[in-house]
Amino acid sequence: MKNLNEIEKTGRLIIVAYRLPFKIVREDEHITLFQNSGGLVSAVLSLVGDGGYASFYAQDKIQWIGYTDNNPEELEGQALENESFRAHPVFIPDDINENYYEGFCNDLIWPLFHYFPSLAHFHDRYFQAYKEANELFFNKVAEVIRPGDVVWVQDYQLMLLPGMLRDKFPHNKIGFFFHIPFPSYELFRLLPVTWRTALIEGIIGADVVGFHTNDYVEYFLKAVRMVSGYGNKLHYINLSNRIVKVDSFPISIDFKKFDGAYNEPEIKEARELARDTLKEKIIFSVDRLDYSKGILHRLSGFERFLQQHQEWHERVVFVMVVVPSRDSIGQYQQMKSEIDQTVGRINSNYGSINWQPILYQYRSMSYAELLGMYTASDVALITPVRDGMNLVCKEYVASRNDNGGVLILSEMAGAAAELGEAIIINPLDNQGIADGIIKALEMPPEEQQKRMEAMRERIKEYDVFAWTNDFFTQMTMLEQEHDKLRQVFLTAVGIDKIKRAYQEASNRIFFFDYDGTLAPIVADPSKAIVAEELKQLISEIAGTDTVVIISGRDRHFLDHLFAGLPVYIVAEHGALSKARGSAEWKLNESYEENWKDSIRVILDMYAKRCPGAFVEEKETSLAWHYRTADDEEYATRRAQELLWQLKNYIQPELSLQIIDGNKVVEVKKTAYNKGTAAKELVEAGDYDFIFAIGDDTTDEDMFLALPPSSFTIKIGDDLSAAKNHIRNQAEVYHFLNELVSVSREE
Repeated sequence: MKNLNEIEKTGRLIIVAYRLPFKIVREDEHITLFQNSGGLVSAVLSLVGDGGYASFYAQDKIQWIGYTDNNPEELEGQALENESFRAHPVFIPDDINENYYEGFCNDLIWPLFHYFPSLAHFHDRYFQAYKEANELFFNKVAEVIRPGDVVWVQDYQLMLLPGMLRDKFPHNKIGFFFHIPFPSYELFRLLPVTWRTALIEGIIGADVVGFHTNDYVEYFLKAVRMVSGYGNKLHYINLSNRIVKVDSFPISIDFKKFDGAYNEPEIKEARELARDTLKEKIIFSVDRLDYSKGILHRLSGFERFLQQHQEWHERVVFVMVVVPSRDSIGQYQQMKSEIDQTVGRINSNYGSINWQPILYQYRSMSYAELLGMYTASDVALITPVRDGMNLVCKEYVASRNDNGGVLILSEMAGAAAELGEAIIINPLDNQGIADGIIKALEMPPEEQQKRMEAMRERIKEYDVFAWTNDFFTQMTMLEQEHDKLRQVFLTAVGIDKIKRAYQEASNRIFFFDYDGTLAPIVADPSKAIVAEELKQLISEIAGTDTVVIISGRDRHFLDHLFAGLPVYIVAEHGALSKARGSAEWKLNESYEENWKDSIRVILDMYAKRCPGAFVEEKETSLAWHYRTADDEEYATRRAQELLWQLKNYIQPELSLQIIDGNKVVEVKKTAYNKGTAAKELVEAGDYDFIFAIGDDTTDEDMFLALPPSSFTIKIGDDLSAAKNHIRNQAEVYHFLNELVSVSREE
């Protein structure tokens, strides 16, 4: 696998995010850039910082496209750049921005995706403004982009943008990263159909789509399947003409920066000041003002702790800092008021003249203050009710160069998947929070050190440099996957090459899929019959060469259809086979019985729910067909639901495979497939010409299993592991007839 330093540096990196990475201030005739703080800015800055990948896109600085509230006139003619970035501001009219950013983004997507649907507001004007704003960002990218540039789009404010860019700039690499939770489908489907479709189609315009955790990846893949009908294999979505990689990339921090700050004089002074001032055991938390942070629930948990553990009164103080955010909005004003009242009540009920249990401040903190509190506190209490990642907990761990302190972390934070040595709590469970606090306060120093060392090592290994490297490495790997799954339609030159190899060979084997290859796809599978002229051609080939009919069909259908032909038949995706000239069928030795009953119940239920669909029971598999369904769109949705239910129902120990075929969902044992059957036959003979042709996803196993010297052909324009493509099933006869015409001329 290539790492980032090995990637060919052919273009620039363009970051597109809602905001620019700095505030632009004009004083007289001079422009001053004030760097903003934030997780994304820190991560991108690490690309050009010491130890980062300063030479990654060496031709130019990082191009950053983002919104600014400056007006165009005051920035006209000014060079907006510093040593790291060249900024390209997007100007959004106030009326659009109000409905776009404050409306669709923060009044709908934010609460809905953080599992607060009752706070989400659905207005048509919101979505209209969202589209218009995404178009403004697109226009700015179109001004900046060059061939070879890589565009990295950030977050929920720009979900439509990757699709817009893909349509206009199909050859540029596009990445998309989603920094907040992606919700379960039951929440996502609350969006109107046209909205959710536009968002999904927009996101999968990217080559690589990143989320913080695997849960979010799975939720997104289900949404893609349910909304757009695209399945996935190993997190690759095949869109026929290209593939999209969806994966988890847990964003991190600059570990060395926080670790190295411990002994800096300014940090040391802040730490000693906190210790000297507070004296007691210190519990610390810092959050933006937001309902997703669980601040009121945290206070309730701390209050429960005070109720139950009087022995800790006057021995512990909870330093709670809330950073102002959106406090001009009524809902946030009310939240702040409730926090103020709750803190006042707890301090009044449990405090004394000499002791205040909660030291609450509503303000921002400087870097030195923050690091001072991180390194002075005995416990960090981080309890969001839903958070995409949460970098505060990682900053706390990284700053603990002394290996001291205890982290209490909500299981609802994305970081919980990485920081299992923390005390993991449910943020809505007051008793759980209280129990976590007492456990943290009473934890022996040696256990604190053991837990902290493990978490620090993990963050050190997967820091922000590894995060960016991981994301861009996946882009490179995707290129390699595209090389495997390319579309090369047969030309006269390609056909001549196959004909020469055929003519020079003395021991040839042919593998033919049935439906969609030898027979056209039709609504009623029982009427998919191979044309007589093609059947005669197969018989002619079988007269001199080994011919294998390899299909998902049952043996009775294939036996009847090819009766009298000297062909080898493989049925039910490799479960059953019959040698040429034999009347006896052989069951794959890996096949196991006693698995169908539980699966049949599910398939029957979905058949009843979908008029026209039916269940076919084969000897070794079960298939749910929906080609004959009355309503194709409805049937497709039911098929997506069925696939998802089967995927979650089937346990690994059952060793079952779910096949998402052409208008069919099939379940069979995993021990065999078309690939294993084809490979076994090839290895049993000394063949110097191997040919395989098919049209379905199940044929990919065959293409991948055959030797590299084989001639493999995919029917249609779907991306495939086959070396060549032909346009449609009607061309099969003409191609084969031309191929064997070589032997007729001899």
